Amino acid sequence: MAASLDGVFPTTLQDKMKNSKLLVVGAGGIGCEILKNLVLSGFPEIEIIDLDTIDLSNLNRQFLFHREHVGKSKSQVARESALQFNPDVKIKAYHDSIMATDYGVNFFKKFDVVLNALDNRAARNHVNRMCLNAEVPLIESGTAGYNGQVELIKKGLTQCYECTPKATQKSFPGCTIRNTPSEPIHCIVWAKHLFNQLFGETVDDEDISPDVADPEAKGEANDAEGSKNDAEKTTDEKVPDDGNVVRVNTRQWAKDNNYDAETLFNKFFYDDIKYLLSMSNLWKTRKPPTPIKWDSVLLKQDESDQSFARQYHKIWSLAECAAVFADCLKKLKLNLEKTEEGDSLVWDKDDQPAMDFVAACANIRGYIFEIARKSRFEIKSMAGNIIPAIATTNAITAGVVVLHTFKVLQDQLDKCKSVYMRLRPNPRQQLLVPEKMLTTPNPNCYVCAAEPAIHLRIDTKRVHINEFRDDVLIKTLNMVNPDVIVDAKGVVVISSEEGETECNENKLMSEMDIVDGVLLKCDDFFQNYELSIIIVHIDTERDEPLFEVVADPNQLKPKEEEKTKTSENENGNTDDVSDGPSTSKRSKINEVVDDDDDDLCLIEEDDDHNISKPTDKSATEEVTEATDKLQVKSPEKPVATKRKTTAVEDDITEILDSDEEDGPTQSKRTKICEPDEKGVINID
Repeated sequence: MAASLDGVFPTTLQDKMKNSKLLVVGAGGIGCEILKNLVLSGFPEIEIIDLDTIDLSNLNRQFLFHREHVGKSKSQVARESALQFNPDVKIKAYHDSIMATDYGVNFFKKFDVVLNALDNRAARNHVNRMCLNAEVPLIESGTAGYNGQVELIKKGLTQCYECTPKATQKSFPGCTIRNTPSEPIHCIVWAKHLFNQLFGETVDDEDISPDVADPEAKGEANDAEGSKNDAEKTTDEKVPDDGNVVRVNTRQWAKDNNYDAETLFNKFFYDDIKYLLSMSNLWKTRKPPTPIKWDSVLLKQDESDQSFARQYHKIWSLAECAAVFADCLKKLKLNLEKTEEGDSLVWDKDDQPAMDFVAACANIRGYIFEIARKSRFEIKSMAGNIIPAIATTNAITAGVVVLHTFKVLQDQLDKCKSVYMRLRPNPRQQLLVPEKMLTTPNPNCYVCAAEPAIHLRIDTKRVHINEFRDDVLIKTLNMVNPDVIVDAKGVVVISSEEGETECNENKLMSEMDIVDGVLLKCDDFFQNYELSIIIVHIDTERDEPLFEVVADPNQLKPKEEEKTKTSENENGNTDDVSDGPSTSKRSKINEVVDDDDDDLCLIEEDDDHNISKPTDKSATEEVTEATDKLQVKSPEKPVATKRKTTAVEDDITEILDSDEEDGPTQSKRTKICEPDEKGVINID
């Protein structure tokens, strides 16, 4: 295409394009636009990888797909559609996960540039590490509603994707979810847990039964013994020391009752609620819930009319929710029976019966606790903390990605400054706002630093080895197959070889002599990633985070000392306390909110995005700034250098453009609780 026509591109760029090989990771909203642009630009050899299949909801913005493609591989169909634009291009498609072991460092070394168009944080972290090890330039992109971002990641030159910490998904205490919900999101999380208990992979911390270990209800569990239903009256039933009610497996009990809608409804929405009412301490300052039975007058309706089930913007009545509940139980039961023995269903927002089940159960529970009910459409968005994706934003962002690719191929890396797309033009009439310079690596980054190391504040008396592996090393530190050795003793605690350290999994960290001050050496051979972990023991209370990752040693100092240094620094008596943004990452085992999404766009709150500022201004810049200031309507009002923010629900910060900016804004997203920190939207 364009590269084959003389005069369209400079000769040097034209030659480099003809000899280049690119990898596109992701064939969703941005990925389709990137692939189309690359093909029309004339890049001769492209490989694209995506694990997903095409869903009907993708068709409003992923324009390489059509209705007849629903259910097919995204990468394969994207390849076929792109070849219609330019059949001379060699495109290889993989219907696979980029995190699979087939795609190691040597795979990434084949490419001149890697273009990220992903929709989840785990895959982004993985590609980031692979490109750093392979020393291949990575162009990272993402959109969130009307906002977009493109940045270059190059080892030693720019910050990597993990140089600044990403906020963890908001989680909720188990006792709030199970006993005292007060917001719609609490009911939605409970409904997703119920789905997993009945049809999905069960997790102990996702129990949906009343939690008598709730500190507010302490001492009343035994008085409530008589209110439990037949499903709980087993020979082993008792209230153990940890407070949780012991009963037969919820799924097995449901199977024994043939997933009967009336039986299950009465169990979850009448018997369990009556049990909660018996815990009177909970309702001294709260309005008590209202249990409801299957044969209630409120649930009577004409069952022949099911048209409401497709009215996704309508808030279903209680009777309609009960009808959907019964219908979904039948469908999900059949789906479960089709799986192989031991397998389970996976909740997916695009699976109609699974989504309907959660919407119906959440609204029934909302009615019981007098919490505002939501439409199915709203519940689908809230279930993943997501907002609709915008096709135009994807297209513009993809265009900037390809422009950056041109610069990388010409070795003009200094020109590949991060670019941010905004909803409205700034005072300089810019919709695409570039940074003033490349953002340098964070010296405290535990991924791209010369010798990566962290301090791990963790309750070694409560965390087991398997939880340390799964929740700390894999989920939080983004390793794939870690090996862990106690440095002083040379003892292998965790091995990537199957079965080698299985005997350690159920032991507490303290039982393995992993206590305060111990140094662990972690190695992920697949990612070619090594990390030193210094254990700092902490004693945690119930429902407190069990661990905290601290990459900057300064954060381990007492708060009083930090405040003193900060005060001194403000008075000009000392140097800066820290070299960059906070790199602390707090987490709680078994988070309750999903973070993977492709149909809609996931909002991620990036706490700290360190943006370097030039220390000296040129005369031109000073004149420009002075001119901008003269355009402000209210001279007596200080000129704003940051965007205004207002808090909205679910801890998401709404971005409002300031009409008084004196130049390209360097803060794309801010947290109102920490106004000096800077962040960017980083998700497709």
